[in-house]
Amino acid sequence: MFGLFRKHKPVKIRSRNENTKYGVAAKDVKELLKKGCKLLQLPSSDAHVCLYADGTKVTEEFFPTLPDNTELVVLCRDQTWSGVVCDLGQLLSTDRHADGLIEAAKGLLSDEQTPKRRKILMDLLLNLEDRSELESREEHEDWFTGVDARFKTKSAYMKFNCESRIRGYMKEVDGATKTIQKAKVREEFLKTSKSLAQMVKTARHNGCYFDRTEKQPDRLCTQEGWFTCQGSYEQKVCQSLHSINPYGSRESRIVFSTWNLDHRIEKKRTIIPALLEALQNHKSSDINLNYFYRLLFTRENLKLVHIVCHKKGAHNLLCDTNEMFRRASDSEKQKVKGKRRRLV
Repeated sequence: MFGLFRKHKPVKIRSRNENTKYGVAAKDVKELLKKGCKLLQLPSSDAHVCLYADGTKVTEEFFPTLPDNTELVVLCRDQTWSGVVCDLGQLLSTDRHADGLIEAAKGLLSDEQTPKRRKILMDLLLNLEDRSELESREEHEDWFTGVDARFKTKSAYMKFNCESRIRGYMKEVDGATKTIQKAKVREEFLKTSKSLAQMVKTARHNGCYFDRTEKQPDRLCTQEGWFTCQGSYEQKVCQSLHSINPYGSRESRIVFSTWNLDHRIEKKRTIIPALLEALQNHKSSDINLNYFYRLLFTRENLKLVHIVCHKKGAHNLLCDTNEMFRRASDSEKQKVKGKRRRLV
C-alpha cells in the first residue's frame, strides 16, 4: 500500500553500447526498466539494470537507497557490465581512427564527476593524443613550445637534456674543490677532475641515453621513445611499472623532467667523498679514473627512475676499495723489479 505513495527517484540511464545518457524518474526498478527499454529501444524481456560505476545489479530493495541522479546501465538478457573498466575496454578495442577515440574519451570525461575515474580518463587521453611518430619542429610545433629555437628535432633536444644532467654531475665534482683545505690535495683533485671532464667530453656527455635515434645498447628508450622506470636503487625492476614517452606530447616532455637519473652508490654522500679520501695520501695518477667515471656518469651506476621511485634517503652503498686505485701494468711491475735488482 505504501508503494503507491513512493517518491519517484531521478536517475541517469544509458545502454551498454552507447555513451548518450538520459534522465529518467521511476518509483521502482520495474517502472525504470519499462521506461528505460522504451527510451533506449531495447527488448524488455529479461532486461536488468546495474550501476555504471562497478556493475552492481540494482534490485527492488537496493533501488530506494540510491542517491538521486545515480548513473545506471540498462542491459539486455545476455549482456553484462563490469563498471567503468568495461567502458574503457570497449573504447580501446574499437578500430576507429585515433581522433574518434579521443572524442569519445573527451565525451566520457565531460560528464564524469568521480576524481578517480577522471584521472583514468585523463591518462587515457594523454596516451591517445600521442604524436611520438613526429620528429621535427615543423611537424609538431606544440611539442617545442618553450624549447630553444636551435633545436630542430625532438631527439636533438632530448639528447641535450641528458647531456645537461651529466654536465650537472661534473659541476658537482668540480664544486668539491672548495671544500679541500690542503693545497697539495687540492692540486691532485683538480688534476683528477680535469681528467674526468675530458672523459665525459669524449663520451659526448652520454647524451645517447635519451636519444631514440641511437643504437639499442646505448639508449635507455625504445625506438619510439618509450622509457621504463628501472625501479629504486635497491630493486631490480619498477614494481609500479612506470613508463612514459616524452616524445609524444609537450606535457609528457615536461613530466619526464621530473624523472631522475639516480646514482645507486650516491654521488654526494659516497662517491665524491671517497675520491677526496683517496687523494689524501695518493696522487691523481694512482686513482682508477675509469672506475670513478663509471660510477659518476654511466649506466653502470645510474638508474632512470620515476619521481615516486626516487628514494632520497641514504642508500648505504659503498665504493669498492679494490677498484679505487690503479693496478700496476706488467711493464710498470718490470720497472719496479729492475730498480730493486739495481739497489741490491
